[in-house]
Amino acid sequence: MIKSEKNQDYTHAVGRRKTAVARVRIINDKSKGLTITVNNKDFKEYFPYVQWQESILEPLKIAGRENITISVRVAGGGQKGQADSVRHGIARAILKTDETLRPNLKKEKLLTRDSRKKERKKPGLKKARKAPQWSKR
Repeated sequence: MIKSEKNQDYTHAVGRRKTAVARVRIINDKSKGLTITVNNKDFKEYFPYVQWQESILEPLKIAGRENITISVRVAGGGQKGQADSVRHGIARAILKTDETLRPNLKKEKLLTRDSRKKERKKPGLKKARKAPQWSKR
């Protein structure tokens, strides 16, 4: 547990996907209801698609933590990568609060970082692997 400048206890973790990085704080609040704030906006406003919202809520449903306050700072990448990085960060932060949830989170592959990134462009090629058209004469 860490004390913030506002005297609130919180647990923090970092989630990553491609070039997106999410810094997640689970705030130990006794308030009722789910509150997720991403870059000072409600997460439903920041991630408008229902698929992204469900993906973010997946670790909470598996852990059975529906009444929780979460604050997220996310940067880099696109919105899908950001949503996946938030999901990864939430799963890692939940794991810090309760280590007994590891088998359930691991079974759903929420603790594994998806390390796939865009391959760099090589000299002499048009893209990473696409070569210029070859002609014999």
